Amino acid sequence: MKFFFAATFLATAAAFSPAPQGNAGTALYGGNPGDYFAGPSLEFTGGTDPNNKNIKKGSLEERLAEADTERRKAREAAEARERAAEIAREERLRKIAYMNEMPDNQPAGTVDEFMFKEGVQDQLDKLDRDLVGLIPVKSRVKEIAALLVLDKMRRKLGFETSVPSLHMSFTGAPGTGKTTVAVRMGQILAKMGYARRGHVVLATRDDLVGQYVGHTAPKTKEMIKKAMGGLLLVDEAYYLYNAANDRDYGQESIEILLNVMENNKDDLVVAVAGYKDRMDTFFSYIPGFASRIGNHIDFPNYGADELVEIAAVMSRDLEYHLSPDALPVFKQYIEMRMNLPYFSNARTVRNAMDRARMNAAIRLYDTYAIQGVNGGNITPEELMSITGQDFQVLVDDIVYADASKRIFA
Repeated sequence: MKFFFAATFLATAAAFSPAPQGNAGTALYGGNPGDYFAGPSLEFTGGTDPNNKNIKKGSLEERLAEADTERRKAREAAEARERAAEIAREERLRKIAYMNEMPDNQPAGTVDEFMFKEGVQDQLDKLDRDLVGLIPVKSRVKEIAALLVLDKMRRKLGFETSVPSLHMSFTGAPGTGKTTVAVRMGQILAKMGYARRGHVVLATRDDLVGQYVGHTAPKTKEMIKKAMGGLLLVDEAYYLYNAANDRDYGQESIEILLNVMENNKDDLVVAVAGYKDRMDTFFSYIPGFASRIGNHIDFPNYGADELVEIAAVMSRDLEYHLSPDALPVFKQYIEMRMNLPYFSNARTVRNAMDRARMNAAIRLYDTYAIQGVNGGNITPEELMSITGQDFQVLVDDIVYADASKRIFA
């Protein structure tokens, strides 16, 4: 009786329920009431179990082959380590035998022999010729060269040697010779066998840091790749770190550089350069950088007499001759320019020399082409001369120009 009333109630409810429209849902139970547990909802269709990705696909034979490959790679790596250790042991035994058999009076060679034979002395002489003054800098470079020479002499006798920390920090104002010293150091390292190529790659923040996520690492690694075997000079390195922005991309570049400085120091020398006060602040933020640099070289500003001598060197290299009346006028200009903003030592001298050459060209053109002196014929001596008149134009620009325009004199 209870079943009869229940069936009647269900039939009545079905009569008054709305008819299914459009996309009706799939019935959970199909067929007769007795077939409730045989519907499609309980059939396994593969599903989307996230653990399925951990199940290795393929036949048993493929899985066994993959496992065999992994075991083979592990075995080869272990054998490579054993071979490397055996080679190191054999090398040490040969060194011990060499030192035991070596006579006590075995000559290691003279320092001069190594300096000249390897070409180190030639590079130091070039440094003396190219750079005026900078006695502390030249002394430091010679000390580094002496360390490398003595290290090579020790190696010749079989003593234990290790590559010293050659990473460098150059601090000083613009135009004090930092890039020139870096180039000479790269050549010295190449001559002594501490660098494969000895070239110098100059980089700034724009060369190392990207503009969006994922862009910095490729840029930094590309510059490192270019510098491998030589010296990477990072100019104004403090711009790599932005203390006001913890999410600045420069931090990623710094981490890559630190890793390379530690793990690839046998094949790459990293030098950072910039103003001393800013570099000190940078090292305080990134102490790992300072601890990896073994050579801190400070470049002092030039004096007026040294800058006059630099002008003479530049004129010699350009095959010009400074007339006797030119040097006093140039020194007057330099002394005035040193008191103005944006003074850049040797770079300012180079700009002044370029302007003096232009003034000499204008003077000669006006004399011989416009006025027709000597029938327009110019002698070689006149083409090579820069006079005091050519530098006087620069002095007049400072004396008579507006205060805001004097920096361009």
